Amino acid sequence: MWYVSTRGMAPRVSFEGALFSGYASDGGLFMPEELPQLDKETLCQWSTLSYPGLVKELCTLFIGPELIPRDDLNDLIDRAFSRFRHKEVVHLSRLRNGLNVLELWHGVTYAFKDLSLCCTAQFLQYFLGKREKHVTVVVGTSGDTGSAAIESIQGAKNVDIIVLLPKGHCSKIQELQMTTLLKENVHVFEVEGNSDELDEPIKAVFADEAFVKKHHLMSLNSINWSRVLVQMAHHFFAYFRCAPSLDTHPLPPVEVVVPTGAAGNLAAGFIAQKMGLPIRLVVAVNRNDIIHRTVQQGDFSLSEAVKPTLASAMDIQVPYNMERIFWLLSGSDSQVTRVLMEQFERTQSLKLPKELHSKLSEAVTSESVSDEAITQTMGRCWAENQYLLCPHSAVAASCHYQQVDRQQPSSAPRCCLAPASAAKFPEAVLAAGLSPETPAEILALEHKETRCTPMRRGDDWTLMLRDKIEDLSRRWRGHGLNSSE
Repeated sequence: MWYVSTRGMAPRVSFEGALFSGYASDGGLFMPEELPQLDKETLCQWSTLSYPGLVKELCTLFIGPELIPRDDLNDLIDRAFSRFRHKEVVHLSRLRNGLNVLELWHGVTYAFKDLSLCCTAQFLQYFLGKREKHVTVVVGTSGDTGSAAIESIQGAKNVDIIVLLPKGHCSKIQELQMTTLLKENVHVFEVEGNSDELDEPIKAVFADEAFVKKHHLMSLNSINWSRVLVQMAHHFFAYFRCAPSLDTHPLPPVEVVVPTGAAGNLAAGFIAQKMGLPIRLVVAVNRNDIIHRTVQQGDFSLSEAVKPTLASAMDIQVPYNMERIFWLLSGSDSQVTRVLMEQFERTQSLKLPKELHSKLSEAVTSESVSDEAITQTMGRCWAENQYLLCPHSAVAASCHYQQVDRQQPSSAPRCCLAPASAAKFPEAVLAAGLSPETPAEILALEHKETRCTPMRRGDDWTLMLRDKIEDLSRRWRGHGLNSSE
């Protein structure tokens, strides 16, 4: 299985190449050169698999046994999911009024990113161990990616991780999950800026190809292909748990509501759909509505500023993974994709060509949900089910309730993806007039020692980041010399 850049100007790479690169050298994102097509027989066979079983099947298709033999792959994925609190790893809650909530948050940090990052970290360590190499992972986070990446990599011997978090822009719990992990290979910067601003120094560092090569840098943000790959399993699991029966021809559709910021889960759904999974996609965003505007009007352009909302992990201006979706919908046309994305990067504004916009609006419907609708949905779900939704999950559930209230008979079962546990967002639970339920391990964070380095306004953030990377490289070279003596 080979991977090509959405912009078509970079050499093709293996799964290992895509894993370690993040962005392609031409600025594009990696996509599989061809998508395997799943027939009804395969889907029926997969329908009885557990969530880890689905991840194993998908990874076998997209990694290839010549890179990771199947027995090794099975071990890596079992190890990745060994710390999840729920025996199924993910769990479907069937609630009143046809509300199906797929809980993707049973990992250590109570967010869906644990699922893909645990696997990604295992793949990294597997290849690094074989090649006797070291990498430094650099991550910018709007909340959940940082803590999930730290958890999955802490203590690994061939990997250092640097995380930039936006001071005051994530929840207190999210911040503590990042600053209380005092492992030697974990380095956290607290930036006086929002998540888009802290991306700037990271982009600047990655733009220096010689520096990236010299210091073996990589990113684990939602653009990394291995994360999208694992997230495809959410859609297959949702489909198999919600489809009424697989005995009909054609197979029955299931609607999957995807709350999103950077569109990683959405891109995963598009790929699953292209492979033959009969899902209909609904994308749900908060007031940062660039994806909604793109679906509705073909208007892929930045608003003036990020609007802070209760669903803070989705307060994102630039949904990077839309590039993958444009590439898929344009029939893998890298020239079209490159021209569009370069224009967007230049002007921050893009009107989709008519044909691409109509393909997008046929493939997905969209909703933008206000903070008021988020708290109403959280309140309603609690009143009807004694079930607490996090604000991001409520963005998806709000779309479901809108359909129920319009009394539109649903032609298909609907499944809402729930990216995080309400336990991480007590501020939003209180805003909805409800009582937070905080697990003991989250309460314990308050009493732990914290460690982070401030990046203040007026500091040269890019220089600070480069200095840290150089320091880690020197240290690793020192270690390497010691261990080889």
